[in-house]
Amino acid sequence: MKAKDFKKELAAKSLEELKKEEQELKAQLFKLRFQHATSQIGNPMELNTLKKDIARVKTVIREKELAAASNN
Repeated sequence: MKAKDFKKELAAKSLEELKKEEQELKAQLFKLRFQHATSQIGNPMELNTLKKDIARVKTVIREKELAAASNN
């Protein structure tokens, strides 16, 4: 999925859904790191892609938190 599409999809989710998504991505990252350490990973670039996805989720979470704070 392209970054722009991924960010649009994230923007449509609630804050709770985003936090759950972040936890799932972190769990996937842990599993991929373990596979990488044991030389069982097929494509090492998946690690970088997953890290960037986590950063995108965190960015959207922060944007929503700031928007909520400014509305109060």
